[in-house]
Amino acid sequence: MPPARKRTRTYDPAKIRVAVLAQFGNVRQGVHTLTEEQLARPARLGEWSVRELAAHLTMVVETVSRNLDRPEPGAKELALLDWPFATAARAGDIADGTRELARDNPDLDALYARVEQRITERLATAPDDRLLAARTGAMTLADYLVTRTVELVVHTDDLNRAAGADIPLDRQALAACTRLLADALAVKAPGASTEVRIPPYAVVQCVEGPRHTRGTPPNVVETDPLTWIRLATGRTEWNTALDEAKVSASGERADLGGLLPLMG
Repeated sequence: MPPARKRTRTYDPAKIRVAVLAQFGNVRQGVHTLTEEQLARPARLGEWSVRELAAHLTMVVETVSRNLDRPEPGAKELALLDWPFATAARAGDIADGTRELARDNPDLDALYARVEQRITERLATAPDDRLLAARTGAMTLADYLVTRTVELVVHTDDLNRAAGADIPLDRQALAACTRLLADALAVKAPGASTEVRIPPYAVVQCVEGPRHTRGTPPNVVETDPLTWIRLATGRTEWNTALDEAKVSASGERADLGGLLPLMG
């Protein structure tokens, strides 16, 4: 019997819009409370400071506004599940742009206010199927906003850890981020021999091998959403997470170390 075809996950565009705005609002409030000493700390992301990381978080949503201001491309080029694997090539440009943005905008409160106003105004009238000329490839607005939940959640976590902050994660944004990265693993390692559980948001099957049909799968990986996100983006090493009991893995095909990270 041929393997069952997996359905592509769908996201509620209205909820994703709310999640993006909510998480950006959380970050804006959190950044406002940071001291100069916290802003000067290393962000643990290359040579960035916390100030530069905070500036970068405005770029995450400003790209939406900027792309809505540009002419609409003629055709879609990038599917949502292709996006996690298309980001590494832009790392150098992003780093340069971030340092320039932080240097030119010493008043972070003013920068956040301006960016929040722009994206709120533009999302109010933009249709979900509007194509954006993103640098990774033309995508629909609905798909691109899902990618913004990943960027916002990942970098909010970076900010919290580097600055010792406690900026909350919007539940819908965290769920979308977790699910997209879990589905990306299934794309990278297609199969059904291993079940990866990330309660309460995602369960995916992946890795070639004997197909599981009923009962407890022979190969199971389970972890929490933040640990999964850190693994998928290279913030945490697989063996470190195992040693710290943040991941449980049972079965001969439950070692995901060779498949991670999914994003650099």
